[in-house]
Amino acid sequence: MAKTFDELFTELQHKAASGDPASSRTAELVAAGVHTIGKKVVEEAAEVWMAAEHEGADRTAEEISQLLYHLQVMMVARGISLEDVYAHL
Repeated sequence: MAKTFDELFTELQHKAASGDPASSRTAELVAAGVHTIGKKVVEEAAEVWMAAEHEGADRTAEEISQLLYHLQVMMVARGISLEDVYAHL
């Protein structure tokens, strides 16, 4: 199911607030903290780079979507809003 960046963020906020870490990856990551989320951000960023270098556009897009997910989980964990980020774009 396709969704926008803003829709994903809203969904992740709800999952983190009401989710059970045993049944929600988002709630699990938020509960694990910034260090764990940060490691996933770094890993996904490397995978984006490798996909862009060695794989096609579809695989690169998939990796970018995973990076965006983990960046938004970091935002939720740190209490950073979309507006906070947009102010710097």
